[in-house]
Amino acid sequence: MDFQIPKKVEQIDVDIQRHELRYHNKRVAVTKEFTFDAAHHLHCYEGKCKSLHGHTYQLVITISGFVDDIGLTIDFGEIKQIFKEEIDAKLDHRYLNEVLPNMNTTAENMIVWIWERLENRLKTSHYKERGTRIEELKLYETPTSYATLKREWMEND
Repeated sequence: MDFQIPKKVEQIDVDIQRHELRYHNKRVAVTKEFTFDAAHHLHCYEGKCKSLHGHTYQLVITISGFVDDIGLTIDFGEIKQIFKEEIDAKLDHRYLNEVLPNMNTTAENMIVWIWERLENRLKTSHYKERGTRIEELKLYETPTSYATLKREWMEND
């Protein structure tokens, strides 16, 4: 393969027209991953998670929608901002049993709470008008253990 330095940087309205920025009208999903650290313990559980302990949680957010006039479904920076305000600000370096609603702080319970927060935020933003929606969340408690939640499960159950 022959690598070359471009001779000219493409310019809008010269080399590409604004109406060409949007290539299609298909639904596309984008995914962004985040981490936060928190402590918790489980009630009515006989095992080591009965004791107070912590995790570096990894949250994988997949959002779909139709692209706008410049070809974006949702800006990755906007997903980051939503995560920081709705999830990170409430859970990072916190005792989950204290800050979450009354529930056993399992990944299975937490992921539904996270979905509800993110979904509510999307509903109150301009993205919802373009059909932007959460498709899937994954919440890792450890590198090999996680809970998954999909749109169809939230809508059909």
